Amino acid sequence: MRQISGVVMGLGLVLAGCGERPAVVSEPGGADAAGFHPASATTEQANARLARQVDALPSDDYVLAMRGFVGRDEDLEITDPTGAVIWRPADYDFLAPEPQPSVHPGLWRQARLNQIHGLFEVAPGIYQVRGYDLANMSIIEGETGRIIIDPLTSVETAEAALALVNRELGERPVSAVILTHSHIDHFGGVGAVAGPDTPIIAPAGFLAAAVSENVMAGIVMGRRAGYMYGTRLPRTSRGHVGSGLGKHPALGTHTIAPPTHVIDATGQTLEIDGVRMEFQYAPETEAPAELTVFFPDLDAWCGAELVSRTMHNLYTLRGAQVRDALAWSGAIDDALARFGSRTTVIFNSHHWPVWGGEESRDFLTAQRDVYKYIHDQTLRLAARGLGPDEIAETITLPDRLAGVFAVQGYYGTLKHNARAVYQRYFGWYDGVPAHLDPLPRVEAAQRYVEALGGVAAVVEQARIAFESGEYRWAAELAQHAVFAAPRDDAARELLARAYEQLGYAAESAPWRDVYLTGAYELRHGVDALDATAAGSAILQSIPLDMFFSAMATRLDGERAAQRNRVFNFVFSDVGETHVIRLSNGVMHHRQAEAVADADATVTLTRAFWLRLLQQEAGLVQMIGSDEFVVAGDRLALLGFFAMLEQPQPDFAIVTP
Repeated sequence: MRQISGVVMGLGLVLAGCGERPAVVSEPGGADAAGFHPASATTEQANARLARQVDALPSDDYVLAMRGFVGRDEDLEITDPTGAVIWRPADYDFLAPEPQPSVHPGLWRQARLNQIHGLFEVAPGIYQVRGYDLANMSIIEGETGRIIIDPLTSVETAEAALALVNRELGERPVSAVILTHSHIDHFGGVGAVAGPDTPIIAPAGFLAAAVSENVMAGIVMGRRAGYMYGTRLPRTSRGHVGSGLGKHPALGTHTIAPPTHVIDATGQTLEIDGVRMEFQYAPETEAPAELTVFFPDLDAWCGAELVSRTMHNLYTLRGAQVRDALAWSGAIDDALARFGSRTTVIFNSHHWPVWGGEESRDFLTAQRDVYKYIHDQTLRLAARGLGPDEIAETITLPDRLAGVFAVQGYYGTLKHNARAVYQRYFGWYDGVPAHLDPLPRVEAAQRYVEALGGVAAVVEQARIAFESGEYRWAAELAQHAVFAAPRDDAARELLARAYEQLGYAAESAPWRDVYLTGAYELRHGVDALDATAAGSAILQSIPLDMFFSAMATRLDGERAAQRNRVFNFVFSDVGETHVIRLSNGVMHHRQAEAVADADATVTLTRAFWLRLLQQEAGLVQMIGSDEFVVAGDRLALLGFFAMLEQPQPDFAIVTP
């Protein structure tokens, strides 16, 4: 039943990743086995100049990142149930002390810091496992057991991290789990650390936020996430070096747990296993549902992902709703006022801690100020009549912020965050009338190419720009050529070469991965992507009405508009009835009493529904199953299912 299964493919794609990456080794000379060329002379010179600037900035981060080291698994290799490797620090052994010319020196430095893995003592009674996944697992020692904060992305990595803790510190039970926010790298491994009676602490709205975004828009987000995290790129100095927040998401088995303790207001307190906690409720900041926690007896604040040792994203390149810079900055300011004077150590969901009272306050001040600065200055420049592109080119950080490593653009960037603020207030339209109804990309490209004298002439102009080191302009020209003539090998290769150099110069790891993945796909094409693998525990947590909302986005409106229909879906095992109405090509759904004059009524179980979504049952099994009973017009029901389009998780991005 492929039409139904497409509803959940979005969730599966985000969780399951985007295909196998090639195992290649860079070569010092020409192109490597993946087709990537060396840094050009222009890029190499630019990165050499930046290296001197990076070296001049004060920092003792290498010392801090190793502070409190307890132990590690030296030959760590974590596999999923199929035997596929999902985590192996040795993949990044190429990150030597001396930066390579094909990587921005600041990003190289960040990648080396994020390569450090093991168990670390943050303060008496507080530990972290870092470098066993994209995020950190934090551990608070209680009177009889341990409180786990953020149990990583996957069951497999969480199991390895917990095994390391038990081996180095002695085995103790898990007293409680804190899920700081609704992104999967902070809750997906909860099944490895929590039992059925383990207290689960999470912010209000956690469960809905954790699944809703991926169900509704997951196909597009998943495809773009493959670009943002460089899933198909080799782990080399010409490929993926890290994400800025860490290395990469560990895509194994994913679980979720409903909260037993909900934090919905700042100032809430809890005491579990002798550990006192004060919570800050910080929704609509880095995540829709987020909290931070202060430990008054330890003078320690867990900032979740409200603060990190990088500039974060106000807009994430995988695609998501723009985040509120003002609310984010305000939440950090509130934390500074509420906890700053009592804090001697800050530990977060990513990176290494901050030690010292004054150092903690300085860190929070810079984090608070960078998001509000971007917010305020974007609006100031917009009031001068600048559009989002002009603002991105104009805005700069003041020297006192620009000199702080912890707010550099290793993940989010000043340019795309400024565009995000503009979008939040003014939307996609920049006010220029010619941009109100522009030509579609392919038609515009064809007309530009024709006006410039044909594909060969445009490629020649792009080549001249490339050889002059004007890689942004070379990419602009070559993209028009590719969209006008997608099979022109010269245009594709020149665009790939321009993307390479833009990636090599990018300070942001996601920008680098986006550019290099574009170059890779221009040369190798798009792999068929598996978008159906979603953790059963996560599927069980998705409300039925959310599935129906997602189904509505798959409906072929023109075909559906030919006739209005009404169907009842009665889920006998959970006592829910959902009424589906097709009206003017729109699918409406509501949990309500069954409609007497419906075209058809389907009685089924939620368990069978999930089997359909996961493609464990198809059309033949559906019609013949005792768990799927149809009363009424079967042909009308089958016609409805036939109008649900199968998503295309491998849609083209760098070609039309």
